[in-house]
Amino acid sequence: MRSAIDLQIMWNRLIAVCEEQAQVMIRAAFSPPVRESGDISAGLFDLKGRMLAQAVTGTPGHINSMAQAVVHFFEEFPVDSMRPGDAYVTNDPWLASGHLNDVTIVTPAFYGDKIVGLFAATVHLVDLGGRGMGPDGKDIFEEGVAIPHMHLAREGVINRDLMRLLCANSREPLQTEGDILAIIAAGDEGAARLVEMLEEFGEDNLDVLGKYILETSLAATEEAIRKLPEGIYRNKMSIDGYEKPVDLVVAMEVRDGRISLDFEGTTEKSEFGINVPIIYTGAYSFYGIKCVIAPEVPSNHATLSLFSVKAPKNSIVNPLRPAPVSARHIIGHALPDAVMGCLEQALPGMTLAESGMMWNPYIRGTIGFEGEDRYWEFFSLIAGGMGARSTKDGLNATAFPAALKGIPVEAIENTAPLVVWRKELRPDSGGVGKYRGGAGQTVEIGALHETELTFKAMFERIDNPAKGRAGGSAGAPGTVRLASGKKLNGKGQQVIPKGERLVIEIPGGGGYGDPAERDVEAIAQDVSSGLVSDEAARSAYPQYQG
Repeated sequence: MRSAIDLQIMWNRLIAVCEEQAQVMIRAAFSPPVRESGDISAGLFDLKGRMLAQAVTGTPGHINSMAQAVVHFFEEFPVDSMRPGDAYVTNDPWLASGHLNDVTIVTPAFYGDKIVGLFAATVHLVDLGGRGMGPDGKDIFEEGVAIPHMHLAREGVINRDLMRLLCANSREPLQTEGDILAIIAAGDEGAARLVEMLEEFGEDNLDVLGKYILETSLAATEEAIRKLPEGIYRNKMSIDGYEKPVDLVVAMEVRDGRISLDFEGTTEKSEFGINVPIIYTGAYSFYGIKCVIAPEVPSNHATLSLFSVKAPKNSIVNPLRPAPVSARHIIGHALPDAVMGCLEQALPGMTLAESGMMWNPYIRGTIGFEGEDRYWEFFSLIAGGMGARSTKDGLNATAFPAALKGIPVEAIENTAPLVVWRKELRPDSGGVGKYRGGAGQTVEIGALHETELTFKAMFERIDNPAKGRAGGSAGAPGTVRLASGKKLNGKGQQVIPKGERLVIEIPGGGGYGDPAERDVEAIAQDVSSGLVSDEAARSAYPQYQG
């Protein structure tokens, strides 16, 4: 009989195994979103498809949707049919991670000749054909290559036909193949580390440890939920949308140690690719709740089992096939702010203000580094300001809720023929309050050569900035323009003319609390650091004299 201390040590070790899986992926990957930003998830599942542990590195949209995705592989690949060296793949938006650019790959782990677990990973691939990632598609068939649940490898032999097909449809075939091979390598590494762990602890399966993880997590999460006052809490949040503004309407019911979300009243499905499959709606909604009520409990099947979500069919947060969903993250990243509007009513002073989110320009060109004709595509991740917390300022240029790192300028300029002329924190962009919202960024980017570029905008909070809470003000809205001053749209494919540069000013986070209560020394520090201008500080804070 294992003691609770032994099992806790083994649990921590299991998380470390998953983190090693993730780090192998990052070190071996070819694309900047993976190797620089960590746009991935990695985790270990039991033989019932229940997630036991996840890597520390990764994004909640991936990990929480992947937690619901592995069980669907069993319909095509029963556990008793799996063999060492196998790997299985899909990018089904409704059964995996919400859009075609994310591939989810499952690798069985064997101890001797006995299967003991399943490693899974989700990675964002830069391009899989079609229109490419962007909001302009009118159905899923325009958005790239769909991969049904199928073999990626059989007993160690890569499915070359599938790889050739994916690379033939990608504008960045080298990055596509490299990232997929990195995922396979990471799954193999995770399996090897798991075997080492089992041998070290004298176990030949995960049954006892898995039972302990799930029971302990369930009890801890249920205890956290029961601290909330029971009832129904409602919130409505408006964001820009594409062809028209979008209302996110959510009712959060807390009852009997469970939390259920209902998006009745939310705007109907868009005709463009900003729709959010329900699996991704749940992923980010649950994350927003868990950040507040149980941040220290590791995510796994048990923690997620106490949450449920429903939404009207063909609403923007529950579109039916074949709705376009390529840019589903635009709405998805707003969902934690929406549910925190409910939580603020249940737990006043425990949430954070709305955040500036992450902006993702996709830039495409036809001239390579040396001036040769070469079709290329680059996907960047640039963070806005995080909303102020109830006891601290919001973090500057921090991607809440995506939890992704920005791609360094050096990596951008070494991967694509682009020049980043400016990348700096944006003064006066964080909302004022007792605690200031995080600052957004200003980024100016153009072509290395005198050539036209195409870019796809997937930007939010231009017309609807991040709101403050408890008396704090909204953060600054975002702007999109050319360096010459011409205003551009926040969504959709557009052109950067020859000799021009794209300038994006990314939104700041909202403030929290009464601005009159902000510490004068904190205001002076904001001004001296350049985050707040002296003029804005005098206008916003009556206690500040300069």
